[in-house]
Amino acid sequence: MIPFTKAHACGNDFLIVTEESAQRHDWPALTQRLCARNTGIGADGIEFFAWTGKQSGRIRLHNADGSIAEISGNGTRCVAAWMAAVLNAQAGDVLQIETDAGLRICHVNAVRRTPGYAVDVTTGMGVPAASRRSVKLPDGGVIAGIEVSTGNPHFVILAEDDEFQVAGKKWQEIGAAICTHADFPQQTNVEFVRIRAPHQIEIRIFERGVGPTTSSGTGSSASAAAVISFYGCAQPLTVIAPGGPQKVEWNGEGHELLLTGPAELIAQGEAW
Repeated sequence: MIPFTKAHACGNDFLIVTEESAQRHDWPALTQRLCARNTGIGADGIEFFAWTGKQSGRIRLHNADGSIAEISGNGTRCVAAWMAAVLNAQAGDVLQIETDAGLRICHVNAVRRTPGYAVDVTTGMGVPAASRRSVKLPDGGVIAGIEVSTGNPHFVILAEDDEFQVAGKKWQEIGAAICTHADFPQQTNVEFVRIRAPHQIEIRIFERGVGPTTSSGTGSSASAAAVISFYGCAQPLTVIAPGGPQKVEWNGEGHELLLTGPAELIAQGEAW
């Protein structure tokens, strides 16, 4: 049996499984099986975790399709919530989580124990890099956007209307086309942005290895970096996804971006 904890951050859900309990399993196959929505537990991915110190750990993220991702901002925050519960952490505590995109420092801002267990966390997301880029689709259409690295790859597009259409097509269709485009050999996450105010944007997310998701921490960070760099938005910036808002603070090029949001533990159990 494999013990697991399920958690979510703004609806972006993950299973947390220790490396020790999964050591005899093929992680990609295990992830595909447990993350299946109808025949498994259901999740956007599994964070495989190992303790490295009293308040520190290492994670390896596998997306729902079994592929490895460098990092998930929301997944990292879910792991921080799980660590906080195990450690009985209090507001003001600091947790360190090593990811494939580097060390992430998580500051626990608040702990809520009823109902359930939830935390508010500010995570250092590294120093983003953003640049303009265009992608030519197979039908000849050209999509202009902002390529952003937040430790993993993103392509951020300004949407045309409140349905988040681009080039007259649904955002899900454009997202699938760009995610798997030949210009991105390792594939890319795709975000669609509507600017609501200088300090507020709304996004939709097509996540590499998952598809449409309710939220993304790195996607929120990348979208914020894009609109602050090129479209006149300013920090602190509220980024609203279908799963809820997150706050981004970023002083621009060369500075680390800070992401603040909630994470909640949903359930614990054992899987075959």
